[in-house]
Amino acid sequence: MTSKQERQTWSSKLTYVMTVAGATVGFGATWRFPYLVGENGGGAYVLLFCIAMIIIGIPMILVENVIGRRLRINSIDAFGDKLHDKHISKWWKILGYMGLLGAFGIMAYYMVLGGWVINYIISLLTGSLDISSPITKDTAKSFYDMSIGDSPLQIALYTFLFVVVNYIILAKGIIGGIERSVKFLMPLLFVFLIGMVIRNVTLPGAMEGIIYYLKPDFDKITPQLFIKVLGQVFFALSLGFGVIITLSSYLSKEEDLIQTAVITGFTNTIIAVLAGFMIFPSLFTFGIAPDSGPTLVFQSLPIVFSHLWAGTFFAIVFFGLLLIAALTTSITIYEVIITALQEKLRMRRGKAIVLTLGGIFLLGNIPSVLSDNLLKNVRPFGMSIFDAFDYVSGNILFLLTALGCAVFVGFVLKEQAKKELSPTPDSTFTAVWFNYVKFVVPLIIIVIFISNFLM
Repeated sequence: MTSKQERQTWSSKLTYVMTVAGATVGFGATWRFPYLVGENGGGAYVLLFCIAMIIIGIPMILVENVIGRRLRINSIDAFGDKLHDKHISKWWKILGYMGLLGAFGIMAYYMVLGGWVINYIISLLTGSLDISSPITKDTAKSFYDMSIGDSPLQIALYTFLFVVVNYIILAKGIIGGIERSVKFLMPLLFVFLIGMVIRNVTLPGAMEGIIYYLKPDFDKITPQLFIKVLGQVFFALSLGFGVIITLSSYLSKEEDLIQTAVITGFTNTIIAVLAGFMIFPSLFTFGIAPDSGPTLVFQSLPIVFSHLWAGTFFAIVFFGLLLIAALTTSITIYEVIITALQEKLRMRRGKAIVLTLGGIFLLGNIPSVLSDNLLKNVRPFGMSIFDAFDYVSGNILFLLTALGCAVFVGFVLKEQAKKELSPTPDSTFTAVWFNYVKFVVPLIIIVIFISNFLM
């Protein structure tokens, strides 16, 4: 698997779509999306998210599909080779390296969130987080502070456990590891998700939460909110750090990229929207404020579960769902770096996996775990190390890489991009997509990028 000729392909379109869906349905859909909805007006945010998925999400999936499948190689060399017997400038490969840097940044704190989730699951199973009877807001906050903020060794251990699970899957390869695990994990995720939705929408008083979630208040729809939503789409779809480029490099040349991109976009949207249905009805049923921010899942929802019949069971299912979503994403982000190490440095897969997971754990995960205690006085950009990893990767590296990808397709690949996208490169759809990506998408990304520093 160190050359294009030896490269494996996904066993079917379904497994590819499920893998990409797994890659894009992580904490972005199950943790970040619900709290952003709560902070930004409920239904108005949901409506704009669905629109943004069509305006920027699906076109950008196609951009990365084209780049990834063109050479069927790692996310750095995907920006190389020749066009019309002329070499593409090696400077374009900077985009690949930026994507790798962004992947490191997100995994630096992402795996720690996985450690938090494992902590909650174990605490629920052992009874150290007892929600068999109603708990107060102070109890939920006290547990969060004690078990996460004030227990760095414990969280480091759980984060390491999550890394080990990733290692076991990745060691078996793209098909034997990632594809096989996603075939099991994604259906399980859907079962857990549907079960939680049914439980919450049937609660007394749930309709108030559903109305808040689905009925848009048009007074809250502003250009600033729409720009925020556009930025969330990049996070939700794992755009800009080589995931879709890498996964597409294992895609057969016969597969329909347009169809797979549309299915991916809609799958991500559906799961994100369903995630809201398993949260907001219960919040309103028990009078919990929906605008709790990033702590919504870890501080507010345990209160909700403590009021439910069989609340401990449903809480374990919920956090289990979060862990599955995180796992299907983390294995694919790791794979971006692993594939690059294998093909750029001719490194054995086992060594590339250890170097990737071990390096991120020591240089990213541990500093993130310690950011609220031993390293709390280290404040890059005026924020904690944990938040700095999130900010730099999500607001700078991903957007700049995505911008470069759109420009690369529109101004470098040109006609070759159309031919890679579709067997009918002269079709109306292909022409519209190409010109939209070439002229409109870069402007949208520039507006998002600038707004991140102004809002």
